[in-house]
Amino acid sequence: MAHRGTPFAVLLVTVACFLGTVRLSVAQSKNLDTGKPSPSISEPHPNSAATYRIAGVVVSKVDGHTLSRARVMVGNARGGQTPIWMITAEDGRFQFPGLPAGKYSLAGAKRGFVTSAYDQHDQFSTAIVTGAGLDTENLVLKLSPDAVISGKVLDEAGEAVRHATVTLYSEDHRDGVDQIRAFGNAQTDDQGNYEITPLAPGTYFLSADARPWYAVHPQPAISSPGSRATTAAVDRSLDVAYSKTYYPDVTEADSAMPIPVRGGEHVPVDIHLNPVPALSVIFHVPGGSKNGPVFPRLEQPAFDSSSFVQAFGGRMISSDVLEISGIPAGRYNIRTQAAGSGTQMNNIDLSKDGEVIDTSRGEALGSIKISVQVQGESAIPKDLSVWLRAKGRVAAVTQNVDAKGEAELQQIPPGKYEVEVVSRTALSIARIAAEGAEVSGRTLILMAGASASASLTLSLGSAEIEGTVERAGKGFAGAMVVLVPKNPEDNRDLFRRDQSDLDGSFTLHRVLPGSYTLLAIENGWDLDWSRPEVIAVYAKQGRPIEVTNHAAQPWRIPDAVAVQPK
Repeated sequence: MAHRGTPFAVLLVTVACFLGTVRLSVAQSKNLDTGKPSPSISEPHPNSAATYRIAGVVVSKVDGHTLSRARVMVGNARGGQTPIWMITAEDGRFQFPGLPAGKYSLAGAKRGFVTSAYDQHDQFSTAIVTGAGLDTENLVLKLSPDAVISGKVLDEAGEAVRHATVTLYSEDHRDGVDQIRAFGNAQTDDQGNYEITPLAPGTYFLSADARPWYAVHPQPAISSPGSRATTAAVDRSLDVAYSKTYYPDVTEADSAMPIPVRGGEHVPVDIHLNPVPALSVIFHVPGGSKNGPVFPRLEQPAFDSSSFVQAFGGRMISSDVLEISGIPAGRYNIRTQAAGSGTQMNNIDLSKDGEVIDTSRGEALGSIKISVQVQGESAIPKDLSVWLRAKGRVAAVTQNVDAKGEAELQQIPPGKYEVEVVSRTALSIARIAAEGAEVSGRTLILMAGASASASLTLSLGSAEIEGTVERAGKGFAGAMVVLVPKNPEDNRDLFRRDQSDLDGSFTLHRVLPGSYTLLAIENGWDLDWSRPEVIAVYAKQGRPIEVTNHAAQPWRIPDAVAVQPK
């Protein structure tokens, strides 16, 4: 079922809200502890020929022990009705009788456990299908206990570091490629302690940022061009800073150690910060004007993204020359952005005090004007936006399209970008033409300093594809169903996924016109399925599909798709 849009999300949010009610008042929760379903408009129609029961037990995913007083909810998988709920009995059992034949979302929640849907993977889960010949009365809904990562941030003397920012990163496969994304953060208290919870099972990484409490930096006064500024002398041994430090006490993200976390674990992780020289660096930055200097932005790679590095202070030597102090020694990406111009310098090693960096030697940032037209339509959807997404980057360049169908994206580093259009209206890119940039499928390749233009021709409409997956002639629940576009590397926005329901059925939503291969993989959720070299192995046994236009009714795949082993 999963990823059926709003209904699935609403179900989990509703469960979480009920769980919050328990946390607010024990007395209040006792009034609800009836063990019976709440009133619901999901009750069967009086003329229904037969009704069915969804029943089972809620258990801990770690050791299988039953969970009493857990809240369980059932909702129509296609939405449109209010979910019904109940609290499990002492033996962890639940039941929802009198349900008509259909598809239902099933989810559970309990204090100290991660709210989850039935057999959930990322935003996908398996819907419970009621009907003749289907066993829906012996379900096992597994909830993972909350996990905790906690510890201390300590300085070079083993003393507590107060008010350090601790950032947690997690491995993420949602986009079909193994990425590490920032997940959350916390601050240390006056004893240097931090705690991050609740956490689901997974693989995490940790970093810490802080300033030495004893550090003293030169404090150059901000001066106007041509004037003389004096800088007070400081003890160089105190002119230090902490670099961003990853567990286990390394300053490069590539050297960080993964922290595997299982459900219910309390994982202690301490990070030790060691000072490095704090540098004063002089930047030549063309583009300064009467509006003030153009300050360079210093960033350091942080897994599949980057983090901004805050310097201590600075002064304006002339309209195009700045001195910035308090920079920890290390490797940086340096970006400048001024009106209509900008540069990007990558992997610059800053290790000498007083070093001079000429940012004009960096790669010039470019721009691209985009015009959009929708085939057969005179108006442009009001909520339409255009995205340029660089491979491996979490962030993207985006701009809303105006009523004329135009948008201009500026300050873009050179590189290869996937082009996407986002709107509540189902639209697909039929053609891309460009001047000043190369086109490959749905990607644009921009050169340094490019002033490019591109025209997008969009087609209106999408299809829904329904089918079933099976193994040994029987419907298979919980398989990852993937619709793979032709030339997947250049068309990642065309991938569609679902998880097969209890009877092996699936639905792929908002499928745009194009050539595809349909396949199903058992337990394939941690595969890098968007990488051409990975998915090609499974695509050999997939089923070719040609989607030409949208239809009022879902497309039905006549024969079941065989589930492939991972």
